[in-house]
Amino acid sequence: MMKRLTLINFLILCAFLCQGFACSAQKVDSSRPNILWIVANDISPDLGCNGNKLVNTPNLDQLAREGVIFQNLFTVGAVCSPSRSGLITGMYPVSIHSHNQFTKYKKALPDPVVPITDYFKKAGYFVSNSSGIQMDKAGYYTGYNFSHDAAKLYDGTDWRQRSPGQPFFAQVHLTYTHRPFKPDPSHPVDPDKVVLPPYYPNHPLARQDWALYLETIQLMDQQIGEILERLKKDGLADNTVVFFFGDHGRPHVRGKQFLYDGGIHTPLIVRWPGNLKSGIKDSRLISNIDLAPTAMTLAGIDIPDYMQGQDFLNETSKPRAYIFAMRDRCDGTIDRIRAVRTQDFKYIRNFYPDRPYTQFNAYKKWAYPVLTLMQVMQSNGELTAEQARFMAPDRPAEELYYLHQDSFEITNLADQPAYQDKLKELRGILDHWLIEADKGKYPEDSSEIIYAQKLMDKEFKEHMERKGLRPDVGDEDFLKYWKKELLKP
Repeated sequence: MMKRLTLINFLILCAFLCQGFACSAQKVDSSRPNILWIVANDISPDLGCNGNKLVNTPNLDQLAREGVIFQNLFTVGAVCSPSRSGLITGMYPVSIHSHNQFTKYKKALPDPVVPITDYFKKAGYFVSNSSGIQMDKAGYYTGYNFSHDAAKLYDGTDWRQRSPGQPFFAQVHLTYTHRPFKPDPSHPVDPDKVVLPPYYPNHPLARQDWALYLETIQLMDQQIGEILERLKKDGLADNTVVFFFGDHGRPHVRGKQFLYDGGIHTPLIVRWPGNLKSGIKDSRLISNIDLAPTAMTLAGIDIPDYMQGQDFLNETSKPRAYIFAMRDRCDGTIDRIRAVRTQDFKYIRNFYPDRPYTQFNAYKKWAYPVLTLMQVMQSNGELTAEQARFMAPDRPAEELYYLHQDSFEITNLADQPAYQDKLKELRGILDHWLIEADKGKYPEDSSEIIYAQKLMDKEFKEHMERKGLRPDVGDEDFLKYWKKELLKP
């Protein structure tokens, strides 16, 4: 009996000493899963496992077979910095003053909001962030549109830098499929087999540009394979929850920067060996601000009351009936668009109906060959009605689409009598959300706008000069440049 009591006292003493010397169970508890976010730039669900037969994505297809494909992930923003700001906080960008892209005077997050890295660190996790697959050599990749110090947010760039037995929350950010696209000589995509959305002209230049986008996805898939193999070699695959997703939709005309599904719909695959059923598809609506609380819950971290995201892996969570998306100033291009989406309908509100969708944006102009193609074809009267609508000098104040019958969001039902009840319903839902969540300042400070527009003009000049072109080159001559670059014999 005395020996037993002595043993118990000894164990209690050991536990006390461990706490005193900061070797708490949180830091060495290997039973808690590691969490890995693999984040790709500018990608829609254009993968083999999502049904695209032209693209070769064996590594992501395998990940999908071993995990779950969440078919309806939508990002809160259609451009990088607002979307990533929401991702790392679990908050809508308009609620934390991070909704305009590339601000000069970045604001601190409003109390009590903090990046989720703070919570993971306090829970004993090693928190890493890498700007590529060379994690031991890479720098940080943030893009957050609030004031921050990446070196304070993160412990390092590589999960291998952690203490023995310490769980990790790692982010690996891939620049693919951001433009400029890169060819994949090992699996070239035949442009003649590309079937474009009907809002693009079926032109050789457009098909070639889309084929290169798919080839860039293939290069990204090869990087995915390297990351997953590294995880396996480290003996970590079985105890790591892997998330693959994009920061927003594909970088094409009417995609990135806009709130159609092409701009906010992105793939999501989650693998958690022994815990998630493998090889299934889940069609629930998920917002990318849900990724933060989901990761926190996996780590045993309580979700703060202020957080607007929700844990989508919790079977008791009520599925989202709506997702909300927003677009504001991108570079120096001023805009304000809001959207609410259900499983069946999309409602879009344009706060600048007097402006064209294609008001000048330097990045879009220098990088998107199909934009110049469509501008020339519009001048020549060569676009269909569906294609010409996006090139019009103005736009409707409201847009409503029945997605089951119109997945490309072409037929605006906002003026049709049969859909007025649905229009009023979604208009009211958005109105309520604007009051509750949209804390942005409108109009934005003029100093920010002037800064952004001067920067945009400077970058446009530099990019055009790299192409050997004058900034004021005409559309016809610019189109000749693109044809020479992309349609080589």
